[in-house]
Amino acid sequence: MTKSFRTLDDVNVKGKRVLLRVDLNVPMEGGRVTDATRLERVAPTITEISDKGGKVILLAHFGRPKGRDPKESLKPVADALSKVIKRPVAFAEDCIGDAAAAAVAALKDGDILCLENTRFHKEEEKNDAGFVAELAKLGDIWVNDAFSAAHRAHASTEGLGHKLPAYAGRTMQAELDALGKALEAPTKPVIAIIGGAKVSTKIDLLENLVNKVDALVIGGGMANTFLHAQGVAVGKSLAEKDLAATALRIMEKANAANCAIILPVDAVVANQFAANAPSHAYGLDAIPADGMILDVGPQSIARIHAAIDDAATLVWNGPLGAFELTPFDRGTVVSAKHAAERTRAKKLISVAGGGDTVAALNQAGVAGDFSYVSTAGGAFLEWMEGKPLPGVEVLKKG
Repeated sequence: MTKSFRTLDDVNVKGKRVLLRVDLNVPMEGGRVTDATRLERVAPTITEISDKGGKVILLAHFGRPKGRDPKESLKPVADALSKVIKRPVAFAEDCIGDAAAAAVAALKDGDILCLENTRFHKEEEKNDAGFVAELAKLGDIWVNDAFSAAHRAHASTEGLGHKLPAYAGRTMQAELDALGKALEAPTKPVIAIIGGAKVSTKIDLLENLVNKVDALVIGGGMANTFLHAQGVAVGKSLAEKDLAATALRIMEKANAANCAIILPVDAVVANQFAANAPSHAYGLDAIPADGMILDVGPQSIARIHAAIDDAATLVWNGPLGAFELTPFDRGTVVSAKHAAERTRAKKLISVAGGGDTVAALNQAGVAGDFSYVSTAGGAFLEWMEGKPLPGVEVLKKG
C-alpha cells in the first residue's frame, strides 16, 4: 500500500526545529501520572527525531482549562515523560511569546523541550490564524503524532499543517496503517463487533460499516434495541425503544449490502444491575418480564466465535455485555480471548479501539495479542464512521 501521507522518512530533521504535536493527556492523581501508556506510545517518535539531531519541541493540550490554570500544567507530565524516554525534557512556561522563544533558542541539536498546555490560550481550539502564526515561528517543520486529537481542527493539530511542512509521526503512521488494513483495504471477509449501551451514539458508525463489512455482530445494550425492533420482549433491559425504526432501517441497509447482521440468540438475564446478581441464560422467546439482559448467552457466544473463525479481519468497538460487572463480562472476555487466539495463530488481523473496548481487552488480558489497539476514542470512532479527520487530511501528499 503506498503511503498517501508524508512521514519522517520524507524529511531530514538534523538541525531543524521540529514542532511535534503529541498526546500527553494522561490520567493524573495527586500530581502523578497513573497511566503512562500515551507517553510510551509517543516515545519512539521523540527519540528518533532527537537521535537524528532534530530539536524536539513538544506541543500538547492537557484537560479542558478555561485560561491559565496551574492544575492543568504540563510540567509534571514533562517530568514523567523524561523518565519514560530516559532523557532530559526542558519545559517552557508558555507555548508562544518570549518564554517559548527563549526556550527554543536555547536548544541544541537533539535536545527536547515541552511547551506549556496549548489550551491555556482559547485561540488554540478556535484554530485562530494569529495564534497558528505565533506557534509556527518556533519551528521549521511540523510533525503530528496525536491521532487521538486528529478529529479536531485546532491550531496545533491542524492549523500548523498549512504554515509549515507537515509529516506524520511514527505513532500516527502506525495508527493510519493499522486502520487502513482494517477498513480501507482489508483482507476479506471482514467482521465488525459493535457493542456498548446505546444505538443513538453509533448510528453513523453502523450505517458506514454495513457497506464495508461482511458481517456485523451487535452486542451490549444496543442489541436490545434491535431485538425490541424485531418484536422480542426484552423485559426491563436497557433499550432505546424510540429507535426501533432506525434499527430496522440499518437492518434493511445491511441486507441490501449483503452484510449479515448477527444478533444475540440467547441472553444472560438478572433481576438487578449489580455484580454477581443471580442470573440465568434464557432463549429470546422466554425473557422474564422483570428481567434485564446483561450479557450475551452461551449460544450467542458460540455464534460469535464461528463468525470470528470465518473472518480474516476483525474490527471491534464496544463490549458485548455489562462488562464492568462480574459475571456479565463473560461474553466480552471469552470472545476477546478467542479473537486473540486467532490473531496469534496468524489467521486474523484484529483492530480494536475506544475507551471501554481497551478496558475490556485489558480485563481479558489480551490487549497485547490484538494486531492493533487504538487508544484514540473520538478520533477512532469518527474514522470508523467514514468521516475525514482534519489532522490527517493536512498530512496527505498533495
